[in-house]
Amino acid sequence: MTATRRQAREWAIQMLTAADLNPPEDKLAFMQAFWEELSSLDEADGGVVVKGKLRDFAEERVMGVLDHQTEIDDFLTPLLDNWDLYRLGTIERVVLRMGLCEMKWSDVPKPVVINEAIDLANWFSTPKSRSLVNGVLDKFAKSL
Repeated sequence: MTATRRQAREWAIQMLTAADLNPPEDKLAFMQAFWEELSSLDEADGGVVVKGKLRDFAEERVMGVLDHQTEIDDFLTPLLDNWDLYRLGTIERVVLRMGLCEMKWSDVPKPVVINEAIDLANWFSTPKSRSLVNGVLDKFAKSL
């Protein structure tokens, strides 16, 4: 399997979803356990050993969200138009957090971030998530 940044974002979403449901005390050990579990799967089940730039790319997204989560949530809440962040589905919340984090603290172009976030929400949740993610991240991008 040839991995891409898209795949790295998928791994980041998986880790962030787990962290959202069960916040880790030790972030580095948490990520290491994820990579070990991923590599232990059979290749047919998606098992792969990830190292180098793509692993770093995924971990940067995870650490960025976990390290700045309070600040990210403070940015997100007013963009939700009277909707509580914790009423969102876990996937939508995690995708929005990662998208906002990428726009705020990385050099990835905003349209790329929005497009990737929309695709991730569609892949991991439902097609209805696309419009929510697009609307919220577009508002944030315009506010920068």
